[in-house]
Amino acid sequence: MAVMIPVYLYRYGPTNFLYFCDIALLLTLAGIWLESPLLISMGAVGILLPQLVWVIDFIANVAGLPVTGMTDYMFEAQRSLFLRGLSLFHGWLPFLLFYLVWRIGYDRRALPAWTLLSFIVLPICYFFLPPPQPKPGLMPVNINYVWGFSDHAPQAWVPPDVWFAGLLFGLPILVYWPTHLLLRRFMLQAASRQAD
Repeated sequence: MAVMIPVYLYRYGPTNFLYFCDIALLLTLAGIWLESPLLISMGAVGILLPQLVWVIDFIANVAGLPVTGMTDYMFEAQRSLFLRGLSLFHGWLPFLLFYLVWRIGYDRRALPAWTLLSFIVLPICYFFLPPPQPKPGLMPVNINYVWGFSDHAPQAWVPPDVWFAGLLFGLPILVYWPTHLLLRRFMLQAASRQAD
């Protein structure tokens, strides 16, 4: 983190830290430092499923069979190997979060806390940050896929506002809630773990 944060600030700018994966990474660091089940559980609820998709897409991309295009940037020559290497945190972060939640317990408040966070971050990304562009270079665009899955052009399936509303309300229902249920079912609760 001592290397990644200044490098990302210099290369990508501060808006890069509005990606959910970066937010989860920062929450994980703070959660480890403060031994906070809530912060770690928030990161887990928010990014476990999407980051597992990232891992699958990266492995498929290495094999020449990209699934979602989510990891295409990892193979762009305009990004140095060093920058791409820093981005490999996407590959290990979901496994670290899973281990940490297993180790210290799951805090049920993570679902409403992360959902509230996403309700703040997504409108910022949609209304104030750059949409996809044909040649974005290293500038963060389309942060958190608020315009579709491509950084080069907006999706054309539905009107932009419909896409955004689907993302805003679909993520809590289709991603955060199922992750919450799995973690709540299979992980000890944080309070009982701390009592042991």
